Amino acid sequence: MVEAWYMDESQEDQRTPHRLQPNRPVSLEQLRRLGVVYRRLDADNYETDPCLKEIRRAENYSWMDIITIHKDKLPNYEEKIKTFYEEHLHLDDEIRYILDGSGYFDVRDKDDKWIRISMEKGDMITLPAGIYHRFTLDENNYVKAMRLFVGEPVWTPYNRPADDFPARKQYMKFLAEAA
Repeated sequence: MVEAWYMDESQEDQRTPHRLQPNRPVSLEQLRRLGVVYRRLDADNYETDPCLKEIRRAENYSWMDIITIHKDKLPNYEEKIKTFYEEHLHLDDEIRYILDGSGYFDVRDKDDKWIRISMEKGDMITLPAGIYHRFTLDENNYVKAMRLFVGEPVWTPYNRPADDFPARKQYMKFLAEAA
């Protein structure tokens, strides 16, 4: 089951948990109020999983690929890791399904505080367009993930500040209405 918590302000190794002391856990309901959708699936059978097939049909996820993030598997590994960890947003939802390994997605809450979401095999997350976020590996230094898109993939991250994009304005409106 996924676990999330508020992060400390430490600038030390991004791959460590960075939990506040005392820990301030974040529930799935709190994540939903931020527009973050979490699902648990059978990663051992992703190729034939009827649940994944239904999610893809219902959400119109027509494009998919698989990325392995490990120093021996990803070209320009060091550069990519730095890029993934820069605070950014996308103009479309970001959908990731962890097939093996583990890592962290960090998202900003409505008060601009970081929430760390620990992801492992079987976890699927959808981050809404316009949410500021970042990704990092954890101390295992390995993740294999499925990337899903509606239509053709768009890989463009817009680093903060990116508040003038319609996707960000729409997301901020969503947060205001959810409050």
